[in-house]
Amino acid sequence: MAKSESTGKSAASAAARVMKSKTASKAEKAVAASALTQKGSTEKTSAKVASSAAKVLRSKTASKDAKSAAASALTQKKK
Repeated sequence: MAKSESTGKSAASAAARVMKSKTASKAEKAVAASALTQKGSTEKTSAKVASSAAKVLRSKTASKDAKSAAASALTQKKK
């Protein structure tokens, strides 16, 4: 059986910084919110948020914190 994933401490901190940011995009904040929801939980990332996370990871303008939150969210995508 596969190990259940959840957002780690550093990814949660990065996601919190994204949520506080005045310059973060709507997609970045959606991904960060998803990552924070999954902290200490078995919740999974929806297909819609996973799509946003992929866009954030491909973005040249997204912050390191946003990309960290996006990577965490994608790791927890529903299979």
